[in-house]
Amino acid sequence: MKIKKEVKVGVVVTMAIACLIIGFNFLKGKNFFTTQREYYAVYNDIDGLVEANPLLINGFKVGMIGKIKILPNTGGRICVGLVLDNDVKVPFNSVAKVVSSDLLGSKAVSLLLGNSPAEAKTGDTLFSSQEDNLKQAVNKTIAPLQVKAQALLASLDSLMIVFKQVFNENTQKNLSKSFESIKDAIGSLETTSFRLDTLVKTEKVKISSILTKINKLATTLADNSDKLGNVISNFSNISDSIAKSNLISAINNADVALNQASVIMTKINKGEGTMGMLINNDSLYKKLDRTADDLDKLLKDVRINPNRYINIRNKRQPYKE
Repeated sequence: MKIKKEVKVGVVVTMAIACLIIGFNFLKGKNFFTTQREYYAVYNDIDGLVEANPLLINGFKVGMIGKIKILPNTGGRICVGLVLDNDVKVPFNSVAKVVSSDLLGSKAVSLLLGNSPAEAKTGDTLFSSQEDNLKQAVNKTIAPLQVKAQALLASLDSLMIVFKQVFNENTQKNLSKSFESIKDAIGSLETTSFRLDTLVKTEKVKISSILTKINKLATTLADNSDKLGNVISNFSNISDSIAKSNLISAINNADVALNQASVIMTKINKGEGTMGMLINNDSLYKKLDRTADDLDKLLKDVRINPNRYINIRNKRQPYKE
């Protein structure tokens, strides 16, 4: 029996529609060939989560997001269906957390498996949480920076006020003079450096000769180090000999002599002995003074009237009295 073309076309179209429906649902995450369970989680904000977004456990896809609806009389809270394969065991205290699955902001739900021995049943509502969205994360990161920036701006403002107060007109003039002094000092250093360089160039031969002589002197000292050691040793022996000589005895004798001289001077000051009487008794001084005065008068008279004291005879004339 021949099959009509219309039947063949109907069968092909039906199979194509079935494949299309199965493929479309497969792309959405629904698998008609495996059994699945559905849990629920309630959120205040799902931040762009849509149906068919992946359901992850430690980054591994185990299901998808089912129907999403707003719960009535709850202030806009949203109930999200979590569809996952039947072979995945979910503890009762697991947490369904809305996370970003990529850098573009696509959303997913990550199941944080708990440690409860009791397993969640189909239709149970799991604990829910939500990570910070990009805006909240940026705000949390920017907020401390904003506070620091405000404090920094306040510090800069205070610094500028102090800067204006410190760097007034007089200070600017002083700074200008200081920079000019520094410039002059640098110019002097450059001139000095140039002069030193010129001196080194012109006196290069002499400097080389001096260094050569110093080198020879150092070599001579190194070669005669033994002799220098002997000289130093001789000086040491001489100093030891001086230390061992009778210098201390001589110093002691000098000290005794000084003490005796002190005793004699004390007696003279007291008027004891001949020297003491001569020094302390002024009668001898007065007599000597009168004698000196008389002698001076005598010498004057002799100079004025020498004939009174000296007889000058003429050889041709006899002496007459």
